[in-house]
Amino acid sequence: MDRTLDYYMVPASPWTYLGHSRLLELCERQRVSVRILPFDLNGQVFPLSGGLPLGKRAPQRQAYRLIELARWRELTGLPLNAQPKFFPVAGDHAALAIIAANQLHGSAAALRLAGGVLRAVWAEERNIADDDTLSALISEAGLDSGPVIANRAQALAQYESNTRQAIEQQVFGAPWYVWRGEPFWGQDRLDLLERAIARA
Repeated sequence: MDRTLDYYMVPASPWTYLGHSRLLELCERQRVSVRILPFDLNGQVFPLSGGLPLGKRAPQRQAYRLIELARWRELTGLPLNAQPKFFPVAGDHAALAIIAANQLHGSAAALRLAGGVLRAVWAEERNIADDDTLSALISEAGLDSGPVIANRAQALAQYESNTRQAIEQQVFGAPWYVWRGEPFWGQDRLDLLERAIARA
């Protein structure tokens, strides 16, 4: 039976960052492969699902988000600046690079690049919307940046397809995991996800 997990992610999400390495460890333990699906959360999914970009949320929600980020930073031990220099940041170019890496080199390379992009925003104060920075991140992931950057135009069709699929799957946030049709929203559901995988 298929043991593939669908992983809907966005490159600028702190929650995706907090869950990324833990998700990969979980999938290695459970011998599950990962289908990485960057998608357009802010531009297309939020308007349909009632979500709001951070700057448009009520002040009390924004304040509580910072408390939760601090809690999860302490719990996971991951370095995280809750108010990074380059945030909010457009993640579309980075999403296209992750898709291009997947198309050219496979999911392991794409997941490695995604981890580097997420760290760049939340731990390294780097601007993932800057092409020079993105090229450096691709190289740091062990990939040739030229072909990955050049393939972003071809990756756009997949990005749009991922987003349509997310809408069809009723995704409304990130990270979002789907295991055999069962959805799990947020890195704080990873324990529940692993239980579901283990039962299978």
